[in-house]
Amino acid sequence: MKSRILRNIKARKSIVDKELERTIWRYMSRNTTLEPQIRMQAQLALNRTPREASPTAIKNRCLITGRGRGIFNEWKMCRFQFRLHALNGDLPGVDKASW
Repeated sequence: MKSRILRNIKARKSIVDKELERTIWRYMSRNTTLEPQIRMQAQLALNRTPREASPTAIKNRCLITGRGRGIFNEWKMCRFQFRLHALNGDLPGVDKASW
C-alpha cells in the first residue's frame, strides 16, 4: 500500500478514537453556563489534542492508487480507476451509458 493510503487510514482511526473526548471539550468550551476559567481550560485541552484527530484533516483518497482528487465517495475510487473497473464489469450496477 502507498504511504498516503496508510496515513489516511491512521488518521481516520485517530478521529474515531478521539471523537468522544473532542466532543466533550468542545461542549464545555461553548457552554456559557460554566465559569470562564473552566471554559478556558476546556479550550486549551481542545487545542492540545493532536491535529490528526480533527475530522477536517481527513482527505478522501482512492483506495487503489492513493490519488486525492476526483474521488467518487460511494466507491472510494478515483475517476480513472472507477472507469477501468466499470468497463471490466467489477462494479455491480454500473454500465457504460449509450444513447
